[in-house]
Amino acid sequence: MFHLSRKIINRQHGLFWLGIIILLALTGCGSEEVKRQEVVLAYPPPPDPPRFFFEGTIRSSFDVKEITGADKLKIFATGTLGTATGLGKPYGVAVYHGRIFVTDTVKRAIMMFDVPGKEFKMIGTEGPGTLSKPIGIAISRKNGEIFVADNTAKRVVVFDQEGNFLRAFGNRSILRRPSGIAVSPDGSKAYVVDTGGVTTQEHHMFIFNAITGELEKTVGTRGRRDGDFNLPLQATTAPDGTVYVTDSGNFRVQAFNPDGTHKMSFGTVGRKVGNFARPKGIATDNEGNIYVVDSAFGNFQIFNSKAQLLMFVGQRSQTPGPGRYMLPAGIAVDEDGRVYMVDQFFSKVDIYRPATIKKNEGWLGGEHHRPKT
Repeated sequence: MFHLSRKIINRQHGLFWLGIIILLALTGCGSEEVKRQEVVLAYPPPPDPPRFFFEGTIRSSFDVKEITGADKLKIFATGTLGTATGLGKPYGVAVYHGRIFVTDTVKRAIMMFDVPGKEFKMIGTEGPGTLSKPIGIAISRKNGEIFVADNTAKRVVVFDQEGNFLRAFGNRSILRRPSGIAVSPDGSKAYVVDTGGVTTQEHHMFIFNAITGELEKTVGTRGRRDGDFNLPLQATTAPDGTVYVTDSGNFRVQAFNPDGTHKMSFGTVGRKVGNFARPKGIATDNEGNIYVVDSAFGNFQIFNSKAQLLMFVGQRSQTPGPGRYMLPAGIAVDEDGRVYMVDQFFSKVDIYRPATIKKNEGWLGGEHHRPKT
């Protein structure tokens, strides 16, 4: 079981929590951290059988850091554990073997939260892989390579799982506003969404060779026809190779075959469940279901591969809390079916666990051992 706490020391109750931690240090209590009362939210709510449970929130490095005996002594001596590295303005999210990778446009980096490993790292802050405005992010299912769409640098940067720079491709002569990226299941193709702008017709999906960086095909232009786009934002690939793109200005999702030919479109503008108002992030699970974030609704809707609505999760709110969103953006589904939802305004990543697994199961629960790299 993993625990996601926001802070160890709360400034408003510093003396109280400091006393608790001192007591733990002096008495040798086996518990390593002060746990908050658990929030249990089920989706859909009773009396319907639950399909997802709200599991926790990540906001900073403290949410994955292991509180050791040395840390307790530091708290005892100084009254604080130190300064947490928090999310600034997160956007995209991708998950691989319990590691949560979040693009942050304010920090100009990828924030890596290794939950089972209880580690935190910032990626892309120096060297040839330095990031300017990372937005879209995807991870190759084949080898775990991390692909990031850098909106300002107008390129795609690739890292390994430890954050080491591997290569980059794309340039200013091709890309204008790269915002989304997806990788084919076999790791051979990278699909880059170029959002374009209100004064340009260059609204595309580019297909690159994911290894060599060679541009293989340009898909679409600005328009409303099948295969064309109006301010596309994000992309994802399903296990069968289908590529899904949120076509935000056309209030729809478009599906493409691996070669970029149009497969289908679904969605229409509206306020009802199943409609779209501001579709943004998109992800798929192992069964081919499609998860679409709607920034205006403050939720994500789940559709099956036939574009039939299954359910929705979350609500729009001006006050923070579990399952509450003001400016949701990216979304990801991991190998075990856990869902990760980013909110830019509240600077957080909410995690939802499918009802089919328990808290201590799966990669995030520490059930598996990560293979050595």
